[in-house]
Amino acid sequence: MSDLTRASEVAEYLAKSLADEPDAVSVAINTDGDTPQIDVTVAQGDLGRVIGKRGRVANAFRTVVRAAAHLDDSQVDVEFDS
Repeated sequence: MSDLTRASEVAEYLAKSLADEPDAVSVAINTDGDTPQIDVTVAQGDLGRVIGKRGRVANAFRTVVRAAAHLDDSQVDVEFDS
């Protein structure tokens, strides 16, 4: 498995930028499945801000994080939770 440090740092930066409570943001890498997953946890009130209308912000978020993972020759999924 390749290093996902860059992708997790990008995910943390984006989540903290979108959140009203940036101190409540946490990012964890889960490697249990076939594809590594970055779990982004935000405060309950920030979940809607991170997902956006019709999931548009979440889709853009995933695209940027996957691009960062691609720079390290990795694949990654991104999941959001509060």
